[in-house]
Amino acid sequence: MKISILTLFPHFFESPLEESILKRAQNQSTIKFNLINIRDFATDKHKVTDDRPFGGGPGMVMKVEPIFKALMSLDALESSGGRQGKRKLDDSKVVVLTSAKGSLFTQESAQGFVSKDELIIICGHYEGVDERIAENLIDYEMRIGDFVITGGEPAALVIADAVARLIPGVLGNVESNQGESHDIPGQLGFPQFTRPEKFNDWPVPEVLLQGNHALITKWREDNRG
Repeated sequence: MKISILTLFPHFFESPLEESILKRAQNQSTIKFNLINIRDFATDKHKVTDDRPFGGGPGMVMKVEPIFKALMSLDALESSGGRQGKRKLDDSKVVVLTSAKGSLFTQESAQGFVSKDELIIICGHYEGVDERIAENLIDYEMRIGDFVITGGEPAALVIADAVARLIPGVLGNVESNQGESHDIPGQLGFPQFTRPEKFNDWPVPEVLLQGNHALITKWREDNRG
């Protein structure tokens, strides 16, 4: 799978993508990350990617043209016909815009995206992006929670990580992402314990030490969050 991230701050991702499971997945060629600097698609000499909002108000708004050109470079938009310039009718790619007013990204969302060949994430910033991007160039506008962050980069990283770990082979053990929290909407995981069996007079539940898999399964189901 390929994950392309359109951002004003590509260096934000360099360290996280070189750690842990995401690094291993790239080394195994299971996943490829493509960091795209939106400024590279600005046409003026100062590489301006934002401007004041029409109608007034505080802050700046990300311009449509650089993002449009970046998506064209990824073959995500129609180049001819009646839909020219709009999101291409292509089921192999999905384009997501991070936005505080978007729909909530969930485990179900991640499960839907993992079947695609390419996930393209646009990182919103400043006071947001020109609304014509949301209206014409994307498939989903999404948030990761009911709060505001300084830019879409942390949200893009969360989305990328949640999707990447669902790709077969990324976690190593095929059972690692089965029965997890949110695997079924609203269902949380069960408590986990490891050695030692007792620490500070805090024991591991006896049922987990007896080797009776039927009782262990029932205990886990009864103790899900």
